[in-house]
Amino acid sequence: MTNSSIVQSSSSSNSEHRGIIEPSSRDLVMAIASAADDRKAEDIVILHVEGVSYLADYFTIVTGFSKAQVRAIAESIRGRLETEFDRSCPRIEGQSDGTWILLDYGDAIAHVMMPEEREFYNLEAFWGHAERIEYPGSAPENQPSPNPFSEN
Repeated sequence: MTNSSIVQSSSSSNSEHRGIIEPSSRDLVMAIASAADDRKAEDIVILHVEGVSYLADYFTIVTGFSKAQVRAIAESIRGRLETEFDRSCPRIEGQSDGTWILLDYGDAIAHVMMPEEREFYNLEAFWGHAERIEYPGSAPENQPSPNPFSEN
C-alpha cells in the first residue's frame, strides 16, 4: 500500500472500518521516524524496499545508545501510531533484550538498534539497492554552513 485508500471491508479491526481513509505507508514511516526523533534516536534512515522485498514497503532504522533509550524509542513509535493512526503493532520482537527492537506494522517495519547491533547487522548495506528516503530531522544539525565569502 503506497497511497492513501478507502477501505471497503466490513472488518471490525481498529483501522479497517468501512469508509475510513487509511494512511499511506509513507505517512506511517514518517510518523515512525518522527516518534523516534522525539526520543533522540540518531542516524535515522528510511529505506523504500517495496520493489525489492515482499516484507514491507518501508524500513526505518534508528540508533539508541542504551537499552532504556531503545525501549523508549520503540514505545514512542507504538504510542504515536496508536494515537495518530489507530494502529497497534501486531508483531514486536526484542523487547526483553532491548538491543534491537523490531516493530512490524506490515507495510512499515521499524528497527530500533544499539550501535553494536546496527554495525554488525548493517541493514543499510544488506538493503543497499533500496531507495533511501530523506527524513528532514536526520540532517546534521551542527554542520557549519558554507561561507559565501570564501574564495574556494
